[in-house]
Parts: sequence; structure tokens; C-alpha cells
Amino acid sequence: MDRKRPPSFFPNPAIDHAFAGIGAGVVAVLCMHPLDLLKIKFQVATDQPKGGLGRQIWHALREIKETQGWRGLYRGVGPNIAGNASSWGLYFWFYNMLKQHYSGGDPSFQMSAGTYLLCSAEASAVTAIMTNPIWVVKVRMFTTRPDDPTSYRSLWHGLKSIHREEGMKGLYRGTSLALVGVSNGALQFMGYEKMKAWGFAQKRKSFAAQGKEFRPEDDKLSNTSYTIMSGASKLFALAVTYPYQVVRSRIQNNATSHLYPTIPTTITRTWGEEGVRGFYRGLGTNLVRVLPGTCVTFVVYENIAWLLRTAAARREAKGSGSRQLTS
Repeated sequence: MDRKRPPSFFPNPAIDHAFAGIGAGVVAVLCMHPLDLLKIKFQVATDQPKGGLGRQIWHALREIKETQGWRGLYRGVGPNIAGNASSWGLYFWFYNMLKQHYSGGDPSFQMSAGTYLLCSAEASAVTAIMTNPIWVVKVRMFTTRPDDPTSYRSLWHGLKSIHREEGMKGLYRGTSLALVGVSNGALQFMGYEKMKAWGFAQKRKSFAAQGKEFRPEDDKLSNTSYTIMSGASKLFALAVTYPYQVVRSRIQNNATSHLYPTIPTTITRTWGEEGVRGFYRGLGTNLVRVLPGTCVTFVVYENIAWLLRTAAARREAKGSGSRQLTS
């Protein structure tokens, strides 16, 4: 049965999703930044870690706190917020425009897993190219101390410094690997969208069986459902694509650029010195950081998008009522 297109708060539904993505990116960074900092530090490290994961995380956080204070735990938060907010905002904007294109604007059109994969890959590729300079600055701020004369004071200072010293090539270091990383988001969203479609189908069936009307305010799953779906899809995607993140971080890290100047050299050196485990360095910390961060991002995103839809529906209903009174 055909369904009515959900109302949008802004002129285009894609802008609603972009706004929700920006909000979700900001909230996720504020919650998870210290663990994101550790993930990068562990990825670029070449010494063998000691102790269990919990002990490694605890000692690393304590060392940063003792040597750099509380501000050290949030070093690079500016580029991280800028990167995450712009990435999620741009991603959801492009992704939803592509979904509208492939579905012909028909809300009842059932897209295949392959179409979700294609939409996500295209949106991820454009977003990765547009935001790569921000991530280069982020990695370098994360891997230097504030008192290091080569460290960047801010996102803008980092962008200017890299452009002045290395040109556009420096700002786009690791872009090819970022494009490889498109597969991560594509796989994740393919799984997430299919699980979400199944969840909504079950909810609509339940409403139909009870004879209840499915209203705009009902167009939402539970936060528990979003948490499980986003976590499961992220686990699947991360297990397949994590090694590229290690290679990318090592290439973008200015302090080890002499050791890892190119992608082939980085892969060969990492394999020769550390084996398979080298390509999964920081994975445990990444899971501790990424899974809660992913769940926070998607729950916040879905709730903001739902709030915008319901606000738009109320506005439309109010406008319709006013027109009926004046006619």
C-alpha cells in the first residue's frame, strides 16, 4: 500500500536529516572524545602493548591526565567536532538525497540491500573527500603534545600550516584509504537500513492487527531497537574493514611519515614487523569507543529526525485547520 511522504521541517527532507546528523555528531564527540583520542594513539603506536585492554585504557587516560591535565583528554576536540558534525551532516544529506533519487520519491518503495549499499557508498565517498583535511589535522593534534613546537593550536592553524608546508597534497594525505573506508559505512548502513525496515514493517503490522492508525508520532522505533541495530551493523562492518584505519592513521601521522611514507610501504612494514595483529592495533579501544559512540550517534540522529518530522506534521495540521476555518 502506498504511504504518504513524511512531512519535513525544512524545505527538503534531506536537510532535516543533515541537521539531525550534525546534532548527533556533536553529541557523540562530546561523550566519546577521550576514547577517540586513545584509539588514534594506539593505532599509530609501534611498541607492543602490555596488560589487558582495560588496564591499557586506564593507564593511558591516567598518563594524559597527569601530564596534560583534564584539557589533555579533550585535546583536538575542535577538529573532532568539526569533522564528525560535518561528516555526519554531509553524509545524511547526500545519503537521503540519493535514496529519494533511487526510490523516485516514493516512500513505499522497497529498496534492495544492493541499492542501500550503493547509496551509502556514494554518500560516503563524497563526504570522505570533502572532510579529509579535517581528519589529517585531527590525527596530528591527537598524536602531539600541546608543548610540542610542531603541534597545531587549532583546526584553522593546522589547515593553514599543512597547506603552507605540504600544499594540497598534505591536506589530502590518506584520501585513497578514506575511499577504501567507504566500504565500512556502506556495509554498516546496508545492514542498519534492512534491520530498520524490518522493524518498521513489524510495527505497522502490529498497528494494523490492533486497528490503530499509524500517525506521524508513531513513525519511530524504540531507542533500544536503534541501539541494537546500530551496534550490530557496526560490528559487522568494522570486523571487515578495520585494517585500513590503522594504515590510514600511520600515513597521516607526521611523526612517523619517514617510516610510513606510502600505502604499500605501510602495509609491508606493518605486516613484516607486527603481523596480522598490527593491522588490528587499537581495535579493542575502537570497539569500546565506536560501539557506544555509534549507538549514541544513531539514537540521537533518529530522535532529532523524528522530532523534526513530528514538528512539521503539527505545523501542517495547524495550517490545514486554519485554512478550513477561513474557507
